[in-house]
Amino acid sequence: MLSRLRDRPGTLALLVGAVAQLLFCYRLGTPSKLTFDEVHYVPAARTLWALAEPANTEHPLVAKELIGLGIRLFGDNPIGWRALSTLSGTATVLGVFAILMLLFGRPRTALFGAVLVLLNQTVYIQARVAMLEGFLGAFVTCAIAALLWAMRAPRGRVLPRLLLSAVLFGLAVGTKWIAAPYVAFACLLILWAKWRDPQRHFVGVAAIPAVLLLGLASIATYFASFLPAFFYRLDPLTLKGLIPFQQLMYARQTQLLPSHPYQSDWWSWPLLVRPIWYFYEQDQGVQRGVLLIGNPAIWYGGLAAVAACLWAGWRRRAVAAGGAGLLWVASLGIWAAVPKSLGFFYYYHLSGIFLCVAIPAAFHAWPQSRRRHFDEVVLFAALFCFLHFWPILSAAPLSGPGAFNRWMWFHSWR
Repeated sequence: MLSRLRDRPGTLALLVGAVAQLLFCYRLGTPSKLTFDEVHYVPAARTLWALAEPANTEHPLVAKELIGLGIRLFGDNPIGWRALSTLSGTATVLGVFAILMLLFGRPRTALFGAVLVLLNQTVYIQARVAMLEGFLGAFVTCAIAALLWAMRAPRGRVLPRLLLSAVLFGLAVGTKWIAAPYVAFACLLILWAKWRDPQRHFVGVAAIPAVLLLGLASIATYFASFLPAFFYRLDPLTLKGLIPFQQLMYARQTQLLPSHPYQSDWWSWPLLVRPIWYFYEQDQGVQRGVLLIGNPAIWYGGLAAVAACLWAGWRRRAVAAGGAGLLWVASLGIWAAVPKSLGFFYYYHLSGIFLCVAIPAAFHAWPQSRRRHFDEVVLFAALFCFLHFWPILSAAPLSGPGAFNRWMWFHSWR
């Protein structure tokens, strides 16, 4: 059966997606209260869908539109708040599967990365809360997959796939502005690919028209996402006010904020220095907790994989592996450059996903004799860590207020 699935990557992807969706939905209603930044985005989604007035104006609208859609479909309850987030988590898993399949053409490599995403604890948690990061991860990974799909497309099929990538990038920027640099990276990839091998990449489309399509379509999608704001009963948006509203968002994004107990610097995120308790209190009669923490096997092993990818790209001209390493470097470098007064561990969400691309890419770049079964060791280590942290990832019942100490490997995790 496994050998047959290796010959049918589409079926394999559907099975992985089904497992992911079931895992993300299991006990989705727990905690039964608003968790961490849900206190900002769920009320904002309610206000948006009521077309009442501007709310949570420091971020664009896409994620709040989707959270509100979940509330409309499933009710104003914990299931409704988080329902669409579970789909974003599954889309992220499938997006990584597609990226690796397009880069390396090996179902085993793609499956390895998809399972790592599934066990990547931050993806699991963000798929079960009504926040922005889960949607951001889904749109960016799927946009990258669509871009690679367009890059490999036969003549006549490039433009529709490139347009799909542009729309997904636009929705990503409409979720959080931090996605905007990825549009620039995508344009650079198009220019590089057309320069390196114009007869093989984006066949039949010149570099400049491809870049213009990607850029303009993503911008159009971004601005189209503000359409509901034109119908607010109080202080509706106007065409004249659309650009000033962007300036308002920028001012709120870059304002100086007071210190926060969970703040952390960008360089500390890959080291798991300061995870975040999203929830730790009594709920439904028992103590429960949700700790946003990366899977140590993936987090620390991923750093070695990034180094291996960069080495393979530089010394062995392994372009795909080198690109996987550069993607992680660029994702972290963005946060080193942006003018934010405070940083938080959940900003590393995209970079954590890209570790799940870098690890399979590094194994693919190594000679077979040197990596025999070692990828399985990494996978089992990731599974062990996921199961170890499961009670404080899934808000399972705990023995009491001091139960969290069992999982605190370092003092800074408290």
